[in-house]
Amino acid sequence: MSDTTNIKALLDSDTTLARRPSLGEEAAEKLREMILLEKFPPGTALPETELSKALGISRTPLREAMRLLEIDGLVEHSDTRRARVAAPSLEELAQNLMVLGALEGLAGEQVCLNATQAQLDLIANLNKRMIEEAPSADPLSAFRLDMEFHRAIVLAAANPSLLETHRQYNARLWRARFISSKRRAHQETKRVMHQSIVDALLARDQNAASNALRRHLDNAVRNIDVAMKEQSQGPIDNNFTGRAVK
Repeated sequence: MSDTTNIKALLDSDTTLARRPSLGEEAAEKLREMILLEKFPPGTALPETELSKALGISRTPLREAMRLLEIDGLVEHSDTRRARVAAPSLEELAQNLMVLGALEGLAGEQVCLNATQAQLDLIANLNKRMIEEAPSADPLSAFRLDMEFHRAIVLAAANPSLLETHRQYNARLWRARFISSKRRAHQETKRVMHQSIVDALLARDQNAASNALRRHLDNAVRNIDVAMKEQSQGPIDNNFTGRAVK
């Protein structure tokens, strides 16, 4: 084993050196949740002064948070560099979901080849938890468990590049997928699709796993379209498409 490998092993094993999130990362996580819950609807202006005071941080970590959220596609800037919550169109969401479906389809194939039995068991257990907790779980907790299920699949593919690319695209779609996940009419379809994914992975059937994951994301496009139309009839939809920041 090389000296470099030895040093890395020592650093990885020393939990005292585990990196804590920066103030900017903590602020980004808080703002991400606010956007997800539509406390900041699409198009909402995000002024630095008010946000930094509300979060109890200076402008430097706030700008780091905005940069992270912009990378994730949750925040965009006007020509005058004023930040606002991104308001993607259904066409943009559909395009991103198409890419995400391809990524998860590839992940399904790779999981069948590379995953350990422990990883497959974890995926199956997450699906079981979703079924058991569905009747009592609040929408945000249920959604986070759903995203944990999908991330576990991509993680088990054992491809760091795929994992990072998936993270970036999924981050852009969190809000849309959260809106979709709250639809009661979608719950049974989601349960059936998740089970078909698990069954294919446990059987290590590459084609079935890839197809099941792609179908799941294709269905998400249709479901998000319906959810956005339903939301346009509700009280919060007056802000759904956002307002331009001058």
